Amino acid sequence: MQIQDQVAVYRVKDAIAKSQNYLLSIQYPGGYWWAELESNVTITAEVVLLHKIWGTDRERPLHKVEAYLRSQQREHGGWELFYGDGGELSCSVEAYMALKLLGVAQTDPAMVKARKFILERGGISKTRIFTKLHLALIGCYNWRGIPSLPPWVMLLPSNFLFNIYEMSSWARSSTVPLLIVIDRKPVFLTDPAITLDELYAEGVELRYELSRQGDWTDLFIALDNAFKLAETLNLVPLREEGLQAAERWVLERQEATGDWGGIIPAMLNSLLALRALGYDAADPIIERGLRAVDNFAIETADSYRIQPCISPVWDTAWAMRALVVSGLAADHPAVVRAGEWLLSKQILDYGDWAIKNRQGKPGAWAFEFDNRFYPDVDDTAVVVMALNEVKLPNEKLKQAAIARAVNWIASMQCQPGGWAAFDMDNNQDWLNLIPYGDLKAMIDPNTADVTARVLEMLGSCNLLIDTRNLERAISYLMHEQETEGCWFGRWGVNYIYGTSGVLCALSLVTPKKTGLSIEQGAAWLVGCQNPDGGWGETCRSYDDPTLKGQGRSTASQTAWAILGLMAAGQVTGKFAKLAIERGIGYLLETQQSDGTWYEADFTGTGFPGHFYLKYHLYQQYFPLLALGKYQALSDFL
Repeated sequence: MQIQDQVAVYRVKDAIAKSQNYLLSIQYPGGYWWAELESNVTITAEVVLLHKIWGTDRERPLHKVEAYLRSQQREHGGWELFYGDGGELSCSVEAYMALKLLGVAQTDPAMVKARKFILERGGISKTRIFTKLHLALIGCYNWRGIPSLPPWVMLLPSNFLFNIYEMSSWARSSTVPLLIVIDRKPVFLTDPAITLDELYAEGVELRYELSRQGDWTDLFIALDNAFKLAETLNLVPLREEGLQAAERWVLERQEATGDWGGIIPAMLNSLLALRALGYDAADPIIERGLRAVDNFAIETADSYRIQPCISPVWDTAWAMRALVVSGLAADHPAVVRAGEWLLSKQILDYGDWAIKNRQGKPGAWAFEFDNRFYPDVDDTAVVVMALNEVKLPNEKLKQAAIARAVNWIASMQCQPGGWAAFDMDNNQDWLNLIPYGDLKAMIDPNTADVTARVLEMLGSCNLLIDTRNLERAISYLMHEQETEGCWFGRWGVNYIYGTSGVLCALSLVTPKKTGLSIEQGAAWLVGCQNPDGGWGETCRSYDDPTLKGQGRSTASQTAWAILGLMAAGQVTGKFAKLAIERGIGYLLETQQSDGTWYEADFTGTGFPGHFYLKYHLYQQYFPLLALGKYQALSDFL
């Protein structure tokens, strides 16, 4: 071995050791890993509004939110949807609202800058529906401009063309409580009471109407006008029955911990619905709900912010995989504790998924600590792979848990052949055309990245499903490949994420049949490598496909690309040796002295085009996983 090769091997080994030590140092005593899940400022702003509405603001350190919001304001005066996006209107309006609710004067320099930014972009009238809805709750927007949601929707049977289970799990858990809120149209008094008249670019005497788009959306606007007329004339059929059904649904789906749906929008909307129905702040249901929101908070000496969701199951499974793949013993106490913790979190109850899946039996995992109604396929597949990597004291118990999980996943396959995140055949795209659905996230169709995760699980763990169903899944992935050779990433940014996942899957389950597609995917990855050796992709690629694979390099996206290329090389024998080594070099050069990596960019996706995430551990366990795989394959490279 040449001296240069020896140095490279030592550097990789040293980088792995430092990264492993860091991950081990931050494991929680309970056995899990869990780091911040960062989003934009609207989540925190809406929690400020919630506590002002409930009158519970003085019981929380909300004065620290001001420092957080000021720290997130950019020089242009606005607040961002994702890092470096130049500012986003709805985020900026909600941040401005929260600062006013916290007592910041309209003449404050930060507010002056924000107001200029907001007005230049059209003001409140150009914001998203959910921003307007929050403003309507405190009289800063007129309820006439909010789309109607007739309560009788709750009464439509599950076999009807449309019912609440045709909405994605996140839309459903957020929308059912809003049926109550939008019907009641409450206007709450806050302390201080505020107006936002200064944020109407055309003046406050505006027309509160939904804007026509010149497409099928216009039909729904016409229907919305009819719904509003029926409300005015008190002619809404089954109104009270629908409201009562919505209330029951909300109460039935509250976790013992107080959570709803495992996400802040569902939690806030449920609490708003109960407030509109006259519940008292001292009610145990409300106290539990507000404490659950508190559990999503991150407080420092001078700052207070809220996460949109929490990711302990996801973080734990990936950290386990990265540690073992990079050389940690499969029976190391740290991964044993993590594995036993994961086993304790398997969900053995039926959830909303069972409405459309009549055959499946429980056995999945959710993303969060507690979310029994909404486990998901992606988490479950990654947990299975993590458990498969470790050796636990009770292997029989582990294997039984894996078997239940695989059977559940198999039962969740969608008609086109792929898998979605939370439901099966949740694909009525017309729902994204209704005025209320302006985030274009009303459904949960099968996607290439989740499907790839399932196939990777099957291949890496030597697990079997029905051969015909496996062939359907492979055909689905082949059909989803873009002309450039890449695949779309629904839950990670974006084509780098999707392509890496599919290459890792196809290389394990069907290397010969899909060899050409694998080569094309690998070639695409090589073609979008940055001059610094890393890979990066902007969130803007969701809106502008010409930006596929383009963006400043990040540790997580570089790791994804390396993993995809190494998987492709193992199948084709055509290792992109130079590209892989340059990628490894990028990871080695950007690793910090404590074994960590840092990236400012958001590489996780909530709703493409509308909501993005920064998983603070993505920049840690994915590079470690890539370095571990590289070390194991070094003889082939």
